[in-house]
Amino acid sequence: MKQNYVKATTLLCAQVAGALLLASGAGAAAVTDPALAQACDVPAFATTLAPVVDTVAMPAHAVWLSQSLVRWPGAPAQGRYVLVSSARGALVVQAGKPVTGADDTLALEPSAEPVPAALAQRFKYVADGVLLRAGERGRVARALRGQALVVREDEQGRVLAASALQVAGALDDLYASAGGLDDLGATRSRDGMHLALWAPTAQAVRACVYPDAEGGSSGVVELARDDASGAWRGGLPGQQKGHYYTYLVDVFVPGTGLVRNRVTDPYAVSLNADSRRTWLGTLDDAATRPRHWQRDAAPATVKRSTDMAIYELHLRDFSIGDASVPAAHRGKYLAFTDADSAGMRHLRRLAQAGLTDVHLLPVFDIASVPERGCTTPAIAGGPADETQQAAVVAGAATDCFNWGYDPLHYNAPEGSYASDANDGPVRVHEFRAMVQGLHHAGLRVGMDVVYNHTSTSGQQAQSVLDRVVPGYYQRLDANGGIEHSTCCDNTATENLMMGKLLVDSVTQWAVQYHVDSFRFDLMGHQPRAVMEALQRRLKVATGHAIPLIGEGWNFGEVADGARFVQASQLSLNGTGIGSFSDRARDAVRGGSSTDSSHLRADQGWINGEFYDPNGFSHATREDLSTAADMIRVGLAGSLREMVLTTWRGQSTPFDKIAYGNQPAGYASQPGEAVNYVENHDNQTLFDNDELKLPLATSGADRARVQILGAAVVAFSQGVAYFHAGVELLRSKSFDKNSFDSGDWFNRLDWTGRDNGFGAGLPPKQDNGALWDIERPLLADASLKPAPADIAWTSDAFRDLLRIRASTPLFHLASADDVRRRVSFPASGPSQEPTVVAELIDGHGLHGAKFGAVLAVLNVDRQSHALELPELKGRHWRLHPVHLAAHAADTRIARDAVVDDAAGRFTVPARAAVVFVAR
Repeated sequence: MKQNYVKATTLLCAQVAGALLLASGAGAAAVTDPALAQACDVPAFATTLAPVVDTVAMPAHAVWLSQSLVRWPGAPAQGRYVLVSSARGALVVQAGKPVTGADDTLALEPSAEPVPAALAQRFKYVADGVLLRAGERGRVARALRGQALVVREDEQGRVLAASALQVAGALDDLYASAGGLDDLGATRSRDGMHLALWAPTAQAVRACVYPDAEGGSSGVVELARDDASGAWRGGLPGQQKGHYYTYLVDVFVPGTGLVRNRVTDPYAVSLNADSRRTWLGTLDDAATRPRHWQRDAAPATVKRSTDMAIYELHLRDFSIGDASVPAAHRGKYLAFTDADSAGMRHLRRLAQAGLTDVHLLPVFDIASVPERGCTTPAIAGGPADETQQAAVVAGAATDCFNWGYDPLHYNAPEGSYASDANDGPVRVHEFRAMVQGLHHAGLRVGMDVVYNHTSTSGQQAQSVLDRVVPGYYQRLDANGGIEHSTCCDNTATENLMMGKLLVDSVTQWAVQYHVDSFRFDLMGHQPRAVMEALQRRLKVATGHAIPLIGEGWNFGEVADGARFVQASQLSLNGTGIGSFSDRARDAVRGGSSTDSSHLRADQGWINGEFYDPNGFSHATREDLSTAADMIRVGLAGSLREMVLTTWRGQSTPFDKIAYGNQPAGYASQPGEAVNYVENHDNQTLFDNDELKLPLATSGADRARVQILGAAVVAFSQGVAYFHAGVELLRSKSFDKNSFDSGDWFNRLDWTGRDNGFGAGLPPKQDNGALWDIERPLLADASLKPAPADIAWTSDAFRDLLRIRASTPLFHLASADDVRRRVSFPASGPSQEPTVVAELIDGHGLHGAKFGAVLAVLNVDRQSHALELPELKGRHWRLHPVHLAAHAADTRIARDAVVDDAAGRFTVPARAAVVFVAR
């Protein structure tokens, strides 16, 4: 989970353009009302047409389950209930007095009948209370287009209690056909452009049309409402090339009144700078297609998700500091088209070694980076102290850097990465050119997507969805307030049209941008059913399976299935959707990702737990043995039914081995486990080890420890996931949440001269509590790796990729294969817990190339010999990668010894060694 804060951006609009007139196509009408023309161009993005009369904010305790059923938690089963409504917000509700200002009053009948099973399941989180039945669909639909309250009255019609209502259940029922809409956004027809917006509670919708990205509007078009679906449609004749549009949505906003919102299209495929206007074009337009785009195809390196070896990369990090990239391309999409840059050469070398996918941190339109005029703070070098972070923080609101977990428009590329953010087609063209560049380099492209929250909501300038259909797209609590467990304004992907937006959006990226795989931020906040629907839709749309992975963490208001079956670790088994495995990650690194108070004391399996104490740790041999067993769980893909003889001497299925209060084994298939030891969140692996290794550890040994961490990932069944720079000993100077820490703390140096350690104390907000620990470490020049150590690590990492890619034995396709082929010799109560051996049988597996492989990970400071007489006489030898002339760790060819006759395998200190047999 991450904390992303939206930076303020100024919404600039052109001045009034005067009299307006635009001819319109079918389903639309030209508008000449000067007030509407002015609304298109004035700086204000919203105008209150009729404020609510009663300004007391009323919680929305009552919940629409469907168009005819309301549940009011806590309200008595008997009584007189009515639905009162006012199109312009004129309701006045006072205890002991009759309601005034109502346009309509609809009786609601208490019902003792059971709620239909599907509704009972969807709204199981709603507390007990009276169930009210409403008739007359048309009156309910009208009520929802204005202010609506449920009131309990006495016999004289005086108010006893009242509540606002949560509307999603009613809207999903009333407008169920909207789930099949295929024309939302802007589409092109023979006669011109066609606009469609789902806004079922709106009282009117118009489109402001602009002839360019900046000037005044040239026309206003009235859209027509489809009462069946709740969509509004209108046509614009001609090609409209270079044009942009916004919507004027007249809609009732609870607590505010009837408002005219000028808002961009939620289905925008591109926009002008700072996302103020939607580009009036389609992804078929010639200006959006790079040369040979139709022939673009991903390299055929992945047949199934377990074949993926992923490299997680932030787009700006990739090139902003690369002097070999033309200045105009640095930090931009086009940097990936500079084939001879240091960064692209580095990526090609990784691809040639066996890396398959580059996963880009969010590249859809985000709210936090100004797309014109963003800055890069000038930061002086010198001693690592508070100075650097102070400069970064001071400029964070306007700088060009953010991770991007603050969605603004899900379907449009981010403008700050384009050469001209103000040109709608350019964003699309250059994004596609980036994909082409990576495909040409032998790499598939993945996207990190964020459908679990929006950057803001309500009547804020950068709120889009909630200003079109207030109260629908966000997930609400028992009072009708927005849930924020994800850090920001949670979305309700369980609601029909938010789930549809997710499915439509991801499908568009796959089909129109040739994106090959997707990584979902906080995926556990989404329903499993929506993710499965997406799987099916993608396969139909592309003709093949698209790998889906994500963060399956279980927390917040949806935890433990409180609202729906989640797309979380324990609930995804059997779907083929992968979730990140924290089991081996924590064992490798030491402690959990959120550990702060015992950060140095919690040494991990690779950085000294028990066998190389750092002076702070109190680990026991039992702790180390537990960690070694958890490494074995990770190596076998965290599969539920895999069995291990643990250090306690018991043969135990993985799902009966404890990982805190969860089972260590959670996956049904290896592709459901994403193995990693480092990603953009938390300290890098190098920084983690700097905190935990004894200070006297040499630079060479620190590099070996880094490779041991990467080796656990490379040799684990499932999806292999690496963070960009893990092979360069990447450091963020201990910054554990660098989402807004600028280029300074997020630097990548493809030349391998500087890994970033010692850049300064990391930003105080998330790291200040650890400054006293970090300050002396950052000042210790002996802890900063030499270029030779970085070069060795980079070479050794590529060797790991080559070994993983050399045989499918390290990425088996099925749980059955893993159970039959993978075992762990030298485990059990007599194990040496600093050494883990993974045996994989290759006989009968097509393309295995070897009869067996034995991967041995020795994290100890001394060499170890494994006595495995059951493996003798099988013609064991070192893997060819270890024997190659360019092998990075020359100790292995020299010191790793196999006595085939005895079944004895000797492995050097702090080394990852693979033996192969016939």
